[in-house]
Amino acid sequence: MATQRRSSRFTPTIRLIANLIKLILLLSIVMAASSCWYSQPAVAAVALPERAPLTLELLQARLKSPIQTEGIRTLDLRQLVIDLRPENAAFRDQFYHLIQTQIQRSQGALGIDLSYSVIQGEFKFSDLGLRTPLYGQSLLPIFSEAEQAQLARDRRRLSQLSQLSRSLLVQSQVTPLQITVLRAPLLLVQTRFEGFVNFTNTFFLGRVEAQGATFTQESDWSETRFSRSANFANAVFQRDVRFRSAIFFNRARFNQALFQGSVNLQSSEFRASTSFNQAVFQQFANFTRIQWRDTADLSVTRWRDAVLFDRDQFFQALFLSEAVFEKTVSFRQAEFDQTVNLRGATILDQADFADARFAERAYLNVPNLQFDPRLARILGDPGKIGRVLSVPTLQGNETLLRNLVQNFRQLQEITDANEIQYTTEKLRLRQLQQRLLGIDLNFAKPTILKQVGFSEKQIAAIQAARAEQPFRNISDLLRINQIDFATYVKVRDRITVGQASTPSGWFLDGFHWVGLSLLLLLTRYGTSFWLVLGVGLIAVAHFGVLFWLLDRFRRLHPRPIVPNVSELLWVAGGFTLLTLSGLAAIFRVGDYPWYTLACLELVIVPVPSLLVLLTYWQGRYHDLISESYLVEDSSLRQLRFLIGRLPNIPFTPTFRERFTPIVWDRRWSWLNYFDFSLNNLMRFGFNDLRLRDQHMPGLITALVWYQWSLGILYFVLLLWTLSQTIPGLNLLIYFK
Repeated sequence: MATQRRSSRFTPTIRLIANLIKLILLLSIVMAASSCWYSQPAVAAVALPERAPLTLELLQARLKSPIQTEGIRTLDLRQLVIDLRPENAAFRDQFYHLIQTQIQRSQGALGIDLSYSVIQGEFKFSDLGLRTPLYGQSLLPIFSEAEQAQLARDRRRLSQLSQLSRSLLVQSQVTPLQITVLRAPLLLVQTRFEGFVNFTNTFFLGRVEAQGATFTQESDWSETRFSRSANFANAVFQRDVRFRSAIFFNRARFNQALFQGSVNLQSSEFRASTSFNQAVFQQFANFTRIQWRDTADLSVTRWRDAVLFDRDQFFQALFLSEAVFEKTVSFRQAEFDQTVNLRGATILDQADFADARFAERAYLNVPNLQFDPRLARILGDPGKIGRVLSVPTLQGNETLLRNLVQNFRQLQEITDANEIQYTTEKLRLRQLQQRLLGIDLNFAKPTILKQVGFSEKQIAAIQAARAEQPFRNISDLLRINQIDFATYVKVRDRITVGQASTPSGWFLDGFHWVGLSLLLLLTRYGTSFWLVLGVGLIAVAHFGVLFWLLDRFRRLHPRPIVPNVSELLWVAGGFTLLTLSGLAAIFRVGDYPWYTLACLELVIVPVPSLLVLLTYWQGRYHDLISESYLVEDSSLRQLRFLIGRLPNIPFTPTFRERFTPIVWDRRWSWLNYFDFSLNNLMRFGFNDLRLRDQHMPGLITALVWYQWSLGILYFVLLLWTLSQTIPGLNLLIYFK
């Protein structure tokens, strides 16, 4: 009884659980059925209709009822399997004959649409279009005036080439060259070619649309003319493809195309903008002798094998941004009229710019270039390639610049390595100037930001962005939607990012800026010996005249001590010769010659002029007034380096016996003053000339020691510059 009572107690619970299980199963079945029901249309929408085999009956039916594509009558050959293999020769001949007849009989332009079709066997387009002579005879009357004008573009050039070939081959008769003409668009969207494709000597008067087309075998587009746009975006070329001597009169697009075989575009011409963006080249690519009349966009391309751009002509900008070159890329004898943008590109083997010619405004823009000098090389004309490499900012490019310097040093192209080093220091100077005078984005007030060049909306966006997170570098501005690249370029030299500098830090940066400015202006950071020599020649001439003036023009009464007219003319001539030689060197090799002269004058004019004026203001009243202040070592005359020599003789009778005052009554006596200036500044001279130790005015001694102190700095700069510019000494320093 107890057992029955317990079973009856649990019966409702068991029934409830069973009902819940049934409900869950029912809902699962309904959901599965509904998902199957709704998934079928989606799959049907994505899947392409099955391709039907093309028969003669179906072909004749399609020829009788062309479709309208953008207002142009077009033969509808879409979504078909077209068998043109040799075993189907009867159908192949009828296929070409019927389509060509239909195109010839058509009064207006008639296009061909082969989209989503599969073509088996060789596809020879010359058997489809109109055959017409390109020169020697008049064009067919069915062409309009505009079409005849387009066809006549190549008649003269090809006629001359034909005459040249006849003269070289000594042929009496040559078959007139004929081309295939299609007056309307050719549509090859998602078309698959399973045999050889032959489009040679074809003139497309309409556009060519081949997006996503697949060429499983070789395809030949040599001598083809594209009057309208040609679109090969996402096309796949599984074997070799040739566009040799092709002309693209309008825009050409090969975006995201895949070239699995070799590519040959030799001697082609792109008269409008061209884009190979994100294209991939897996085999050798021949891009030699191409004329790029408009912008060439080869950015984000990947080249897995060698590519040649030899003897190309780039009339507009060339974009190779973020391109990857795994093997050799060559631009030998190429001509660049505009910028070559290599921002973010990767060179893994070798980039060759030998004998390339750059216009005055053309340069290689290489910021963020990925380049390892241990594995890859950048080649170019020595002394030229370094001048055309450009980097806009130092931040983020320090490693690149060091790698470029190492690359040229390994190639023993010292001039180019020095040019890159000079560029690096110029960028460092700009960075210091921004740190000293730039507006800090993290602390600037809205009024200051407005003066810099930001708009009200941009200022509000900057305040909102820095409230969330302070700016870490200037490029963070580009992450703000309200700030475009043009604004960034306009303000980037006037702004900075960083913590507020302390007075001591600001002073050290200022001292660094002054010193670096002098090094850049006076020596090109140790990369130009002729600039250093030019500066030295002017300084030698300047101090030589001052020494001559103080030593030869002492008083007018009671007994005048003044030079004669002949000596005055000789000194003026020597000063002019040295100064003009220095100016010629400065203006020839200096980037900012007037600033260089200004810095030099600040060093050699104010202090010496003050000392000379004070000397004449005080007058000279001392013994030995009639003898020269300069004495020479009369025991030996030779060409010598006087590196450790002091400008005055010791106060010792032994030295007075060796040194005698220079003479004034010789025609060549004026040379001693320039020789003394040369000794003090360059530590080099013909005689050991010094100041005497008796009855010397202190101001004159101060002037001589001032030049001698400058000579220490100048001699260090001269040795440093020689170490940077002499290959043997340079290798000893950098590869010891």
